[in-house]
Amino acid sequence: MTIDEAMEFFKGKTQIINRLQPLQEVGLGYIGMGQSSNTLSGGEAQRVKLASFLGKGGTKSGDQVLFIFDEPTTGLHFHDISKLLHSINALIDQGHSVIIIEHNTEVIQSADWVIDLGPEGGNKGGHLTFAGTPEDLAKKMGNYTADYLREGFA
Repeated sequence: MTIDEAMEFFKGKTQIINRLQPLQEVGLGYIGMGQSSNTLSGGEAQRVKLASFLGKGGTKSGDQVLFIFDEPTTGLHFHDISKLLHSINALIDQGHSVIIIEHNTEVIQSADWVIDLGPEGGNKGGHLTFAGTPEDLAKKMGNYTADYLREGFA
């Protein structure tokens, strides 16, 4: 039975639904109940951790956490990326801070602040090419990320 199926099966059982819903909200509805954690991809494991924090609700003053996600959209369907962004925004609304390492332009567009490293990869990369808002990055000429980002803002 998947998380999605369990949500339907346990409809009306608030205590169970409250535990399952965060998993569904981060796009893990297809995961099997009781599925071993060692069968999850890196991105799925990150989203399980995200769901565990979302399930706790709001934070007390001083309980804020810094989350660092490394390419959390890898392998996700575009619909699941939207769910993930909604969940990340929920963390921010709870007072947490989030740093995301990502190439997905939808994620970059939704950021408050972008730090772009480049201009290439490997030995030709690792240099700060931009720091600022996604909108300002899209205006920058001669920047690979800006070239792709501009298409999304068009």
